[in-house]
Amino acid sequence: MTKTALFSEFTPVTAKQWKQKIQYDLKGADYNDTLVWESIEGIKVKPFYNAEDVSDIPKYRLPKKQIWNIGEYISVTDAEIANKKAKQALNKGAEVIYFVLETTPTHFPALFHELLDTEHPIHLDLTTLEVDGFEQAIQELNPYLSKIHLHIDTIGHLAKSGNWYLSMEKDKELLKSLLDKTAKNHVGLSIDASIYGNAGANCVQQLAYALAHTTEYLNQIENPINLNTTFAVGGNYFFEIAKLRAYRWLWESLRTEHNLAHQLRITAKPATRNKTIYDYNVNLLRTSTECMAAVLGGANMVVNHPYDLLYKYPHEFSERIARNQLLLLKEEAYFNDAPASTEGSYFLDSLTYQLAQKALELYQQIEASGGFLVNLKKGIIQKKVKEVAEKEQQLFDDGILKLIGTNLFQNKADKMGGALDKNPFLQKKSRKTLIPPIVATRLAEKLEKKRLENE
Repeated sequence: MTKTALFSEFTPVTAKQWKQKIQYDLKGADYNDTLVWESIEGIKVKPFYNAEDVSDIPKYRLPKKQIWNIGEYISVTDAEIANKKAKQALNKGAEVIYFVLETTPTHFPALFHELLDTEHPIHLDLTTLEVDGFEQAIQELNPYLSKIHLHIDTIGHLAKSGNWYLSMEKDKELLKSLLDKTAKNHVGLSIDASIYGNAGANCVQQLAYALAHTTEYLNQIENPINLNTTFAVGGNYFFEIAKLRAYRWLWESLRTEHNLAHQLRITAKPATRNKTIYDYNVNLLRTSTECMAAVLGGANMVVNHPYDLLYKYPHEFSERIARNQLLLLKEEAYFNDAPASTEGSYFLDSLTYQLAQKALELYQQIEASGGFLVNLKKGIIQKKVKEVAEKEQQLFDDGILKLIGTNLFQNKADKMGGALDKNPFLQKKSRKTLIPPIVATRLAEKLEKKRLENE
């Protein structure tokens, strides 16, 4: 029996009929006031969607057979220790190693020992590297550039720290030189859009800023061979799925405009903005749903955060739990082919389109006003992110935006003063910057500080 024949005996129900039935069941309560809510992006979300909601909009489909890999971040301060951790992670289920340089390692052979001959991709991120060690690291990395995926985001470094690595011109020259010398290898553009999400930018802003951030590079560099964009995935489940879908859609337009041959790769990781130190086990639930959203949104690589990331230094137990969350999704929940399951969802198709449209409008405004760097240098990007972050913070402070165990169902007996191995709060550093940096903030910080003072 065909699908058409199966449903032929049922009379189609229009959206108007559904709404009338719902209105009747509300017993006098207003439909819009009771069941329609507006997101921080200005998108009104209805209680139901049907074919009428997507009949007049184009639909985006993820690439066929979208495969995702389990990645593991390893912070590098000691090359030999980082190498050992990488081997252990690969033996226990990680598929991609993502080294993040915190300082300049003096022994790159030790960092890559026995890793470059495996089938597992090795990524190296320089975005947190100390300024003084930047040129030295690039020189020492030359022998390995054909075998590793090197991530350098000079504009992202400016946005996050307020300064270039060296200077605008030197950074640009260095990046161009690397791309020219390794055009057939693994060096490419790396866009860290997680900067904006962790600072409080909404989904529309994250999409538009990531696109404008990318455009700045594409205007300077001719047809880079690789491009990787990293997003922070927050707690608004369906919006986060739609965000990643919308970005691929927007990227296709940008790729066509710049006549780029290669495809986009997306790395996704849980946001830090909604994570907490009190009732910290709830972070496991948050990261699980965020990783699910990343997979369903079509991320190529998902990297999970340990539940105690905020207040504990890396340790084997929490790292193993974080890795196993991804392994359960992939191997036990059969999420390996899960992205295709979002196709045909009226709500997600409508939401993806609305996010893409709003982001495109904002992107066009940025480009018309001089581009991303001009807006960043004028402080406009920072101001807009801060406005949304403060609005979201007020919703949290008023109890409208809820975090379980923090401003809802708070366990008064929970004590954390003696458990903090590191400072989980924003630390202001007195330093001279070219522009105001975009700073990651957490919703629960103010409340947590007050609780710690009262313990």
